[in-house]
Amino acid sequence: MFAVLDIESSGGAYGEEHIIEIAVFKYDGHKIVDQFSSIINPQAEISKYVQKLTGITPKMVKTAPKFHEVARRILEITEGTTLVGHNVAFDYRMLKQSFQRLGYDYQKDTLDTIELSKKLLPNEPAYSLGKLAKSLNIPLTERHRAAGDARATLELFRLLMNKDSDNQIIKASTGEDLQKSNYNNKIKKLIENLTLDKGIIYFQDDKGEIIYKSYVDNVYGFATKIFNSTAKRWKKIREECVQIYSEQTSTELIAKLILLSKGFSLVEKLPLGLFWKDDKWQIFPVSEISNGVYLRFRSLSQGEKALRYIAENYPSPSELNRVINKDDESMLLLGGGRTLGEKGFIFIEKNTISGFGFYEFYNQIDSRKKIESRKIKITRNPLALSNELKLSLLKGEWQEKEMVD
Repeated sequence: MFAVLDIESSGGAYGEEHIIEIAVFKYDGHKIVDQFSSIINPQAEISKYVQKLTGITPKMVKTAPKFHEVARRILEITEGTTLVGHNVAFDYRMLKQSFQRLGYDYQKDTLDTIELSKKLLPNEPAYSLGKLAKSLNIPLTERHRAAGDARATLELFRLLMNKDSDNQIIKASTGEDLQKSNYNNKIKKLIENLTLDKGIIYFQDDKGEIIYKSYVDNVYGFATKIFNSTAKRWKKIREECVQIYSEQTSTELIAKLILLSKGFSLVEKLPLGLFWKDDKWQIFPVSEISNGVYLRFRSLSQGEKALRYIAENYPSPSELNRVINKDDESMLLLGGGRTLGEKGFIFIEKNTISGFGFYEFYNQIDSRKKIESRKIKITRNPLALSNELKLSLLKGEWQEKEMVD
């Protein structure tokens, strides 16, 4: 039994979207045995882009039922089914997210007609619903409306089932290919609630131990890449990970500070250095020159990128030293926090970072008392951290703040 569905959302930030329309066709492999379709009042703004794309306006949803009013009907029509959708991961996430707001853990197996189409229709030029419908002569009315897209997805699913001579669809939905199905379900559960934002990603094993952590630009994208990879370096994570969580951070420097405060170590492989030689800035391996290094880099590309910026903005060692080699007994630096609307601070004492913290942008943090009340202590100042802070200062990402006392 299958529940072929399509959902339209309000748009907005990842994890904050709301359902504005849903259509579900319950299908037994031969005929439709039940169906449900409704506009939903999201009790939230609908983005201008979504309004233009779907034609669904705030006026249209004003008198529509709210999600909690149709939740029981959705549970009823999807009970005992495998969810089927075109990019079903989105539809499934929207349902789980909506049910979680009601305190209910919604769990289903899923089938994606995009992936099935790529396997069973390998010669198609494109796999969007619109392109497939046109190529396969599938009626598609009311594009980007739930009922129209769900009906077209159902017709595509019928066609795929007819072409499925090896019973791949039945195996995937009944558990005959159990090992693969269990692994895919494991991945879905691990990554479905991850953010698209920058942050620190943590992979845990069944003992709660962190088996890998890193600062990444896209938490969801990085996790997906790991589980889709066949590289040996990720084998341990793929096999042993039972939980993934993340902390949102705005910069790699903040991420390193957070990791150090939790007792994690930082890998220090900074073999290249910035030197002043022959009256100009140059990059050399640190091993070749014993002293005079201003900054260190883990790769030539990182070093060359910094070199271009420094050569343009700090044409002499004295100008560079004024920024990165201050001898102040203590110094307060202000910069970006973990999220929009939050600020971060770094407190330096005796030329080492003694701690860092966060505060709301409308607050002032200019005294030792306020600093100490919010400061997260760190006891180690590895070379990599010092180097990162210097680069951030040069780029103007952190600014010195005069303290009251």
